[in-house]
Amino acid sequence: MPEGKIIKALSGFYYVANEDGIVQCRGRGVFRKNKITPLVGDEVVYQAENDTEGYILEVKERKNELVRPPIANVDQAILVFSAVEPDFSTALLDRFLVLVEYNHIEPIICITKMDLTNNQQKSRLEAFAEDYRNAGYEVIFTSSETSEGLEKLSPHIEGKISVFAGQSGVGKSSLLNAIRPDLELKTDDISSHLGRGKHTTRHVELISINNGLVADTPGFSSLEFTEIEAEELNSCFPEISKISDDCKFRGCLHMAEPKCAVKAAVDSGELPLYRYEHYKDFLLEIKDRKPRY
Repeated sequence: MPEGKIIKALSGFYYVANEDGIVQCRGRGVFRKNKITPLVGDEVVYQAENDTEGYILEVKERKNELVRPPIANVDQAILVFSAVEPDFSTALLDRFLVLVEYNHIEPIICITKMDLTNNQQKSRLEAFAEDYRNAGYEVIFTSSETSEGLEKLSPHIEGKISVFAGQSGVGKSSLLNAIRPDLELKTDDISSHLGRGKHTTRHVELISINNGLVADTPGFSSLEFTEIEAEELNSCFPEISKISDDCKFRGCLHMAEPKCAVKAAVDSGELPLYRYEHYKDFLLEIKDRKPRY
């Protein structure tokens, strides 16, 4: 049976790429019964009715998957955040980072629209970038208008499956158009009434860029920790996880426990206060989550 990779899912059809081209497939009814939803990025076995149509018979085991955006087998997540319009948010970035870390996907932080910043805003963003670099993250400043930083971002895409993710209106599609101008992905301005981006990307699709595959995904502004348990959150903050090895008690959640190395690191300035505050907020959110039945 032929095999391939789903590169687009739209209106109940799955577009499977193989060495010879793209086959438009439907999923078998058994997938619905077993509550299996094929995702963009899935490696699949299919049965071809002819050169252009077929049915997906099997979804191969995934190395990871994301729910929002719905995509599987991702190598890295390029988290696109605007410097301004909308303003850069560490709370939202940390939320994205936790979900990406939990799914064992390599994150790259991309701060765009740098051409719209003044010196004060640039200095503030540089300070945040230093904190995230100290935590072990790659941070790249870019502008789709001036092409700033594109030469640093482009090599990361080569040979990998990347998902571009971030809040609506931050300029993900503009950035992809700047890297590969012939794409002509639809972009739109920030909605002046809502103060956020209009949703311009309607579906998930893998696009060939720089000898890699990039998913342009619908923007979204809320993410929930539906799968993560309280004890797992620590490992989703790399610098907190490293410091926690020195906590007195194993399984320390860094809240009210005595002789907590993480709280000591905050007091000494080694760990940025906002990162710790977000950790605490997320932990309380997870603990207050309604149990799943």
